[in-house]
Amino acid sequence: MAWIEWSHPNMPWDRSQIWVGYFSENGEITQRVCVAGADSALVESPTEPKWSSNGELFFITDRNSGFWNIYKWVEDKNEVVPVYSINAEFTRPLWVFGISSYDFLEKDGVNHIVCSYRKNGQSYLGILDSELGSFSLLETPFSDVSNIVSGKDYFYVEGASASHPLSVAKVTLDDKLAEVKEFSIVWSSSPDLAKYRPYFSTPEVIEFPTEISGQNAYAYFYPPTNGDFQAPSDEKPPLLVKNHGGPTGEAHGILDLNIQYWTSRGWAFVDVNYGGSTGYGREYRERLLGKWGIVDVNDCCSCAKFLVKHGKVDAERLCIMGRSAGGYTTLACLAFKDTFKAGASLYGVADLSLLRAETHKFESCYIDNLVDSEKDYFERSPINSVDKFSCPVILFQGLDDKVVPPDQARTIYKALKEKGVPVALVEYEGEQHGFRKAENIKFTLEQQMVFFARLVGKFDVADDITPIKIDNFD
Repeated sequence: MAWIEWSHPNMPWDRSQIWVGYFSENGEITQRVCVAGADSALVESPTEPKWSSNGELFFITDRNSGFWNIYKWVEDKNEVVPVYSINAEFTRPLWVFGISSYDFLEKDGVNHIVCSYRKNGQSYLGILDSELGSFSLLETPFSDVSNIVSGKDYFYVEGASASHPLSVAKVTLDDKLAEVKEFSIVWSSSPDLAKYRPYFSTPEVIEFPTEISGQNAYAYFYPPTNGDFQAPSDEKPPLLVKNHGGPTGEAHGILDLNIQYWTSRGWAFVDVNYGGSTGYGREYRERLLGKWGIVDVNDCCSCAKFLVKHGKVDAERLCIMGRSAGGYTTLACLAFKDTFKAGASLYGVADLSLLRAETHKFESCYIDNLVDSEKDYFERSPINSVDKFSCPVILFQGLDDKVVPPDQARTIYKALKEKGVPVALVEYEGEQHGFRKAENIKFTLEQQMVFFARLVGKFDVADDITPIKIDNFD
């Protein structure tokens, strides 16, 4: 049996170990061997151990290169050898159990590995020959792949693309395992979208300079797109910047109807993979260590300025939004920078000290890795700098949220209202950390649009939406 271990203060993507245990006839583990992660001088975070049909142990780790690659354990020598080395990521952080980034396909007694790696914001699906160490690319409609599970002569893959919503497909290969013979969607999160494709914006992967000399960051830029309308040639669109949650997470350039809502209505949209995001290797991921509230904030501002400089968007209509940890980055941008004209925080973290005190065991040391000292906890918490806010903010909060208690949003709302800054607060009964009810999700999206349109965009929205009251504006 093989398993993963890690110890606080590490998260499983910081440092971890893979162990193998040998059972006796009475079902007790009589011997344990550490396969990877025992050497304190070797920084690695092994994950996803799997046994092939002939009893070989494979796993993914980021030793040496800093990128999660596939390795094999040679049991009789207790050695670990790379199967295929590339500066790309074959998996993602272990936020949840059940991740399956690769699986085995047996052909003529040889175990081939069906897997995908991410490089420069795109997934590459293929067959890895574990004996030859060669990777053969497979062509499918998916440009983003998450989970893979194999059958006898086929496999299932969870994926998406800029024009395909998140789906599960059955993939059957030819006899040589070289080409896709059949690709069929067996489940789709949003079926029957073909008629809307003229309204879909295709993301462009952009690389932009950060405030650190020689360091670049990445994002997906979506230009405004609508097959029925064309903007005046002399007008640049407003921009909405989104920063993902986590913060150890990643934006993906796949079809997201929440994004298309904005781009089909004349907005440019950019989904930022700030320093600290996954998908770009350990060095990139560790940029956020001790610097949450600094690197992410600076990168979001740098991305917006980059798009302004290159004539993509209107410098006077820059807005920002985020959920949870992304809501924290949004509030921090508004409190400590003057790049944006308005922002929306959805159940965003405003008090870092409270987040640390009330979080669960899994993340109990996570925040300490991202924030250096008690002084930093105080100074980087937007709730302690409400006097620095100067632009409009709309807040959305679930009243049953245990991760970010409603008092955080209420404190910011009250302070901005007293200061005279345009502000609105929407509270939902029965909602927790992340909205689940369709009517609340729809209302949140529409009220953001109206809020930004009235205060920054200076235009009438196309939809029939009744705006809520904005304090210090209405």
